[in-house]
Amino acid sequence: MAENIGRRTFLKASAALAAGAAAGFSCVEIASAAPIVAPTVDKLTLRVLIDSAHDQFLKPSTVQGVLHQPPGNGRGQDYRKVLHNQWGLSLFAETQRADETRAILLDFGYSPDALLNNIEILKVDPRKANALIVSHGHHDHYGGLTGFLDRYRKELAPDVKLYAGGEDNFCHRVSPSGVQGQFTDFGQLDRRELAARQITTVLCETPTVVADHAFTTGQIKRSSIERVLPNTFVERGIKDGLGCDPSHYSPAELQGKIIPDEHVHEQATCFNVKDKGLVVISSCGHVGIVNSVRQAQEVSGVQKVHAIVGGFHLGPAPKDYLVQVVAEIKKLEPDVVIPMHCSGLNFALEAQAQMPANVIVPTTGSRLTFGA
Repeated sequence: MAENIGRRTFLKASAALAAGAAAGFSCVEIASAAPIVAPTVDKLTLRVLIDSAHDQFLKPSTVQGVLHQPPGNGRGQDYRKVLHNQWGLSLFAETQRADETRAILLDFGYSPDALLNNIEILKVDPRKANALIVSHGHHDHYGGLTGFLDRYRKELAPDVKLYAGGEDNFCHRVSPSGVQGQFTDFGQLDRRELAARQITTVLCETPTVVADHAFTTGQIKRSSIERVLPNTFVERGIKDGLGCDPSHYSPAELQGKIIPDEHVHEQATCFNVKDKGLVVISSCGHVGIVNSVRQAQEVSGVQKVHAIVGGFHLGPAPKDYLVQVVAEIKKLEPDVVIPMHCSGLNFALEAQAQMPANVIVPTTGSRLTFGA
């Protein structure tokens, strides 16, 4: 069974790569399907470059060993410049193992203006980045990418790579317009722009070690009670060299031109912190935050969950479903839960009700420290 799954993955990946080459795409790699050994780090620091809110009155706190340092007033040296908040997410992760350090930029927010502004104000050095990761194919997670590369590509390592969950990240997405059968454009990640900026994209349908310190989950199995809540729709295919390879999908997935988005290649980014356990970062969690954590546990062999971080896409969740999902999160026994972006105020309140000693609500500019 495992051999058949691996062969199907290889064949699909080969088809995607061949179609990409035929369409003029370059700089594409397919992640190895071999099992990974999850790396361990001594310390992880996350800087929230972009989230939807900034609260200058938040006080520093330590919850279950995790230090949260808010950014204060969020102003730059020029008082007229202040942190930008927007519907999106971007995180800068720095890790240390003995004397070895790594840095990863995970997602890029909705627009480059906000990302570049906040990098400057927070005095983050993106030139340290050993790798770039995009969690899934929504504009509020990749929208700042090409603008970021325009500003910093020459200062990044020549061989820096972008790790994407798979072919689905490049599909065209649309949003419901309110009129049945009509949609508004929500864009698509353009590999031609990445190739023009000499960025190699690694398609990671399988778990992948990133920069020797992190790992991605690969395609996330859906084994919990969770379901994909209504969001975008997706269009498979390539038009004028832009889009996702239709041969990558089954006939059933291609019966209609525009279908509900199931986020088949959304991935979580994970760290195993020494003596603490897993830090699982779900940038949007469309496929379910419990599913994402279980996948991280399975591929790493580490059961202890230190922190669940990021967007959980439970803002639109009905009350009964939200209560049920938070109860399932509680069963995972995380030391801390750190909701951001699309998690929703409703999630934060419910999590605080069910796990009052285990929740940190950060803000744009927050610094979160895990480990020594």
